[in-house]
This record gives sequence, structure tokens and C-alpha cells, in this order.
Amino acid sequence: MQNFIFDCKTRLIFGKGTEKTVGENMKRLGNKVLFHHYGEGYIKECGLYDVIMDSLKEAGLEVIELTGVKPNPEVGLVRKGVEICKKEGIDCILAVGGGSVMDSAKAIGLGALYDGDVWDFFEHKTPITQMLPLGVISTIPATGSEASDTSVMTNDDGQIKRHIADIILRPSFAILNPELTYTLPPYQTAVGGVDIFSHVVERYFTQEPDVDYTDRLCEATMKTVIENLPKVMENGKNYAARAEIMLAAPWAQNGLLGTGRIEDWGSHMMGHEISGIYNTAHGATLSIIIPQWMTYVYKENVDRFAQYAVRVWDADPALEKEELALYGIEKTKEFFRSVHVPVTLKEAGIDGSRLEEMAEKCCKNGPVGGFKQLYKEDVLAIYRACLE
Repeated sequence: MQNFIFDCKTRLIFGKGTEKTVGENMKRLGNKVLFHHYGEGYIKECGLYDVIMDSLKEAGLEVIELTGVKPNPEVGLVRKGVEICKKEGIDCILAVGGGSVMDSAKAIGLGALYDGDVWDFFEHKTPITQMLPLGVISTIPATGSEASDTSVMTNDDGQIKRHIADIILRPSFAILNPELTYTLPPYQTAVGGVDIFSHVVERYFTQEPDVDYTDRLCEATMKTVIENLPKVMENGKNYAARAEIMLAAPWAQNGLLGTGRIEDWGSHMMGHEISGIYNTAHGATLSIIIPQWMTYVYKENVDRFAQYAVRVWDADPALEKEELALYGIEKTKEFFRSVHVPVTLKEAGIDGSRLEEMAEKCCKNGPVGGFKQLYKEDVLAIYRACLE
């Protein structure tokens, strides 16, 4: 097991009606709030917008809104938010929505306290040293950005998607009410669940020995998603199942499950190139990549893949290890199919015309992946295997 420091400053506020406390929680962070959200649609139709605004006004906060966030958030809107923060003297940010809104808000919070272009952070040209304090209300359990130290951003100039990570990026608090996810469409629910599952996969598949405690935490989290995602697909108002999924999201991505481990993240890097070009939902890129990544790398540590099959998919431990490994991979693909997400590029409407470009971009700064280092030719081979 590796040495580690685990520090998750985010205060989780979980349960029914907790969104009504947003004003008192934001008041701890500042007095002038940038309220960042998607805009028209769900947040206003369900009444959440009015609840939030009433709570913020009751707390005596001045509020300025910024809407227009898209899936795979774009740096152009972030630059607009940075300009507003500097001009209006914003001292804290409230993000309401899913990972795209939260990641956008994190980037705005960085840029508001920086004299250069915010994209510099994503090109790693400047260190991350400070961010405006951030509170979030999650309406889409998926990325885990509500408690993570990461932000992912797309730059349309070159169709590039990049991420940054630093403890400073963790929100100060996150409000999690499973009732706010009741009306999520089935597909959005599914890709969100796959995203949660994938965050655990990236940590679980490690070459680091003697990590059984976090192995067990990872396995429990994956089984929770496997058991509860079909339930919420069948009945969107199943509070118990929605609560399990909503709680799994931050714990899959707040860093706890990776403590003491060398993580992988190759699948995410490959997935980013797909969504950077085709604007594919992040979870859908991972449902395509992960089974083929597993097939490509499992021989690097057959024992770990066999353990995955036994502990996560309840395979018969008496089977040969390679048979177990392949069984676990197939069950992963079956699970993705069962919640109706794509498992091939063809199913996502993507042809093979830009695979070389994606592989080149993915490995621009060197090989990716911790379980097995993947060079451009490896990434290209995995992309090709994903075609159909």
C-alpha cells in the first residue's frame, strides 16, 4: 500500500428538503453569489429555482445568475463567468445541476482570482493556488464533482477536453436530495450510473498489492450501482434506490476509494477524446471504452480480474483464473447493455474516421494509464476494438 494523505473538506448535506438550507450555507461563504445553473427547464419546472432564490434572499444574499451550461462544459462560458465575477465583485459561487455545472463553476472560481486566461490551468501552464468558495446542489448523480478535487473542461478551439485536479477545487458543501433526481430521463440516469461505476473501476484496477480494505470499499460501491441502477431505471421515484445511487456518486470520486493505490484513468483519457470531438455523454464514452480496455489489459494481472469477477459478479471461484477474468469482463458489458447505454462506437453513431486523431490527442503528453501504460498504438488498438 502506498503512503497517502486523504483530505475531503466538502460537507455533505443529505436528504429530503435539504435544498431549503442553501441560503444559510452560502451565507458562510460570502455575501454576493454567482448562481450558476443550466437555465430554463427542470430547475424552474420542478420549483427548485424558486426554493433556492427564496432561501438565498432570506439569508440576505445578493445574487447574480449565469446560465447556459451545456453537457461537456465549454471554456467560453467560463470566461464569461470570470468576467462577471471580476466586474461585480462576486465572493462565492453556487452551482446547481450536474457535473457540467459544477466543473464550470470550479473553473470560474479559479479564473476569477487569476489575471491570465482560465484555460492556462487546463494546459497546466500555471499552478492552482486559490478559488472562490463554492457550494453545490446536485441534481444529477454521476461525475461526483460535488465532492471531488477535479474539473473537466472542453475547448472548442481544437475540440480538446482536459482536466485539472487539486484539493482547492473541492466544494465547501454539497446538498444531496435524492428527490431532486426523480424526473431524470432514463438515459441520463443510466449514463450517470455508468460514470459512477467507472470512477470505481479506475481505482480498483491497480497493480498495487496489499490494498484489501479499499478493494472491499470499491467492490461494495460497484455492487451498489449494479443492484440499484436497474431499480431507478424501472421506477424513477424509488427513493431508496435513488438515495443509494446519489450517495455512491461522491464516495466514488472524493478520493477515499483510491487511498493507498496507484490508479489507472486510461479509460477516462480515451473517453475524453470521444466527447471532445463528438459531444457524446461522458458516461456513454466509458461504457464503450471500459470493456475493450479490460480485454486489452487483463493479462497484465489476471488475478485482479479474477477477483473482480468473484467479488463483484459472484462468479464461481473454482473456475480457472483466465475464465474468471473473461467472465467478469463479459458481465460488465452485459450490465451496460442492460441499462441501454452504448457499448460500441457504432451504437453511439460514431464511425472510425477520426480514431488516429483521437489517439494522437490522448497521448499528446505521453502514455496514459496506471494499470498498464498505453501508448498511441495501444490507444488506437482499443479505439478500433470499440468500433463494433
